[in-house]
Amino acid sequence: MKTITVTRTIPAPIEKVFDLLADHANYQAHFGVKGSKLIREGKPDKNGLGAVRWIDSGPIQFEEEITLYDRPRRYDYLITKCSAPLEHQGGTILLESVGTATRVTWTSVMRVKMPLLGGLLTQVLAARIGRAFGSMLKETERRLAA
Repeated sequence: MKTITVTRTIPAPIEKVFDLLADHANYQAHFGVKGSKLIREGKPDKNGLGAVRWIDSGPIQFEEEITLYDRPRRYDYLITKCSAPLEHQGGTILLESVGTATRVTWTSVMRVKMPLLGGLLTQVLAARIGRAFGSMLKETERRLAA
């Protein structure tokens, strides 16, 4: 298993950062994802606990379920279906107020389930996912500054 962690401090209030990152159905509008939609609404709001979202990242499509929802501080998710042979132990987006800014720490634990090449492919995919997380956080900062 490989743990991917990306941290960025965004000069915006924690509630605004959380709401943009948790807007599952509109990831393609915000982050350059090819497609996304909310398959099942969660509680206490549509992006909350139990929500299921589908995301098309280009080469890989997957479904995620929100397994913990604590607005505006944290949400956890688990990839439950994937077009690639991926084993996902879970992801966490943790937000902390730092003065008037918000520090976001995005962590995901995964591996590619494939004989012989799985270890190498896990390293390659983890690097790509880390860059994607970083880009999403940079785009979040850009959108909230506009």
